[in-house]
Amino acid sequence: MLRVWAEVLTRDPQYLQRSIIMKLTITGYSTALFSTWYFVEELGLLFDAGDGITAALLQKARKIDNVFISHADRDHLTGLLQFNQLNAREGFPKIFYPFNSSSFPAIETFSKNFDPHVSGTTWKGIKENAHIQIKDDLYVQSIRNNHVPAEKDVFKSFGYQVYQVKNKLKKEYAGLSQEEILQRIAEIGKERMTEQIRTNILTYSGDTPVDDPERWNNTKILIHEATFLGEQELNHANTHRNKHSNLEQVLRMVSRLNIETLILGHFSSRYSNEEIDRSIRTLCDQLKIKIPVYRVLPGEVNRNILAGEPINNTI
Repeated sequence: MLRVWAEVLTRDPQYLQRSIIMKLTITGYSTALFSTWYFVEELGLLFDAGDGITAALLQKARKIDNVFISHADRDHLTGLLQFNQLNAREGFPKIFYPFNSSSFPAIETFSKNFDPHVSGTTWKGIKENAHIQIKDDLYVQSIRNNHVPAEKDVFKSFGYQVYQVKNKLKKEYAGLSQEEILQRIAEIGKERMTEQIRTNILTYSGDTPVDDPERWNNTKILIHEATFLGEQELNHANTHRNKHSNLEQVLRMVSRLNIETLILGHFSSRYSNEEIDRSIRTLCDQLKIKIPVYRVLPGEVNRNILAGEPINNTI
């Protein structure tokens, strides 16, 4: 096995750095007040579980091993009961949620009483910056956002980042032959010959105001909410309810960050599709945003989002 490893590194010293940054198949539905969920097929990963998720995914829902809920608003979790009822098996799915959200233990208790066969499902409250391993080289990190006002040590609302961890051959060994690599492995071990590379391949903001842009920097794909188009509506809503973002704030933030692809969702159903698309195109032009921007329109299940054409037509 070591000889194979050495042979690969001789041909391609960066081999172990290569990420799965395969074309991710992301399917989603996101309409403010009604339902939000995003399914990442290759990763067996679900962010939020709003109403209608199981009906939209059918048998594909069985691929989901890990569910990360951003907060306890009903439009982000009411699909959990049906999803769990159809897909529960021993140890799966694993459902993660903000530690201080009491709604989830209540749902867990109800579901186990109502459907005893779901007792194998794992429910776990997590705190800020928790690292949840979902595959050998992938973990999800919880990121606090300020959608739900809470004290510093109280955790009510999260975004999530997916990291891939790979190793690459250190520079000082890059020119070695296969036999020389094998010799060094025998002397010092392969762990000392490589360095770890972390890549943020996907970030999901959850519902959040735009208040700490650095949280979302340096990600391959950012899924971010943009509930409102107008600043006036946003200011009124953020005064009386949990806090949200508006489209201009999000795009202005993205224009200053290192992000490769943007997916916008959680638009209010008060806006027509034409209003949303026109606003995105206008702002992308004004802010000179060249990365591909996709959107999930209100009331629509968007299948394989990244296979479509960006709304700003950059590629």
